[in-house]
Amino acid sequence: MFRPKLLLTSIAIALGACSPQPQDPQAVTSAALAEQVILPSYSRWVEADQDLARSALEYCSGKQDLESARNAFLTAQRAWAELQPLLIGPIAEGNRAWQVQFWPDKKNLVARQVEQLIRSDKPITEASLADSSVVVQGLSAYEYILFDSNVELANAETKAKYCPLIEAVAAHQRNLADEIVANWKAKDGMLHQMSHFPNERYAESSEAISDLFRAQVTALDTLKKKLGAPLGRQSKGIPQPYQAEAWRSHASLSNIAGSLESSRRLWSGVDGKDLKSLLGDDNKALADRIDAAYADAQKKLDALDPPLDALLKTDAGRAKLNEFYDSLNVVHRLHQLELAKSLNVQIGFNANDGD
Repeated sequence: MFRPKLLLTSIAIALGACSPQPQDPQAVTSAALAEQVILPSYSRWVEADQDLARSALEYCSGKQDLESARNAFLTAQRAWAELQPLLIGPIAEGNRAWQVQFWPDKKNLVARQVEQLIRSDKPITEASLADSSVVVQGLSAYEYILFDSNVELANAETKAKYCPLIEAVAAHQRNLADEIVANWKAKDGMLHQMSHFPNERYAESSEAISDLFRAQVTALDTLKKKLGAPLGRQSKGIPQPYQAEAWRSHASLSNIAGSLESSRRLWSGVDGKDLKSLLGDDNKALADRIDAAYADAQKKLDALDPPLDALLKTDAGRAKLNEFYDSLNVVHRLHQLELAKSLNVQIGFNANDGD
C-alpha cells in the first residue's frame, strides 16, 4: 500500500543527510585566525629574518652601511614583537623563543656574554653559536653590537672582530624562522592542526582556541612588564630605563605597538571570524568594553612621543606613560578575567609568573 507520510519522511531524512551540518564556530574561528592572522605574521617574521641574514653579510663585506644594517634589525625586531600574542606551537617549545630575544636582562648578561664570546679564542660560526647560551644567539645580542655606544663599529678592526657574531646570529635567526614556518605549512603542521579536528595536538577546536587565547593573555601581561619595568612600577616609582626591552635601539615603544596591534587583530580583525565573534549577542556589552579598551590604549600610545628613555626623564612624560600603562592593564584584565570566563578558558599559570 502506498504510504505518502512514509515517503515524505524518507525524503526529509535523505535531504537532511545531504544538507550541510552546522559548523563548529570555534573550529571556524581557529582556522580563520590561523590562515588570516597567525601564518601571515609568521611569514613576515621569516621574511624579515631572511633580510637580516642578507644584511649581515652585506654589512660585513662593506656593501651596506651601518644605518641600513640597523634598519634591517629594527624590521626583524618589530616582526618578532608582532608574534608575541601568537606564540603557540613549535616556537613556544624547546626554549626557542629565548633564542630569538633575551629579556628581561636585569644583570646586563647580553653585553657581558657577547664580550666574553668575542674575547674567546674559539672561532665564531653558526654551528658554534648553536651550542652557546641563548643570551648571545638572538636579537638582543645583535642589537648590542649594532647600537651600543661602547662598540665602535666605525673602527675597521672593531667591525672585523664583531662581524663573525653578527653573521652567525643573523643566520641562526633565519634558520630558526625557516624551521618554524616550514612546520606551519607542512602537511600535518600547525596550520592543519588549527583547522582540522581532532588531531595529535588538539582533540577539539576549543583546545586550539584556549591555547591561542592563553598566549594572547600572556603577551598582554608581558606588555605591561615591558613598560612597567623601565617605568619603575616594580621599583617604587624610580625609572629603570635600562630594563626596557630595546633601550639600545630606542625601539621599545615600537615593539609594544606591534604586539598590541597583533593582539587586537586576534580580537576583532578577521571578517567576523575572530575571538570577538565567539562571544555572541548575549555578551555584546563585554565586547563593546573590550573594543573601547583597545581604542583607548591605542589612543594613549599614539599620544606618546618616543623614544621611551626621553619620556622617562620628565614628569609629563612619565605621567603619559603611566596613563598608557593603566590602559594596557584594562585590556589585559578584561581578557584575563571576563573574556576568559565567557570563552570558558582556564588561564592558569603563564611564563611571566614569578618574575
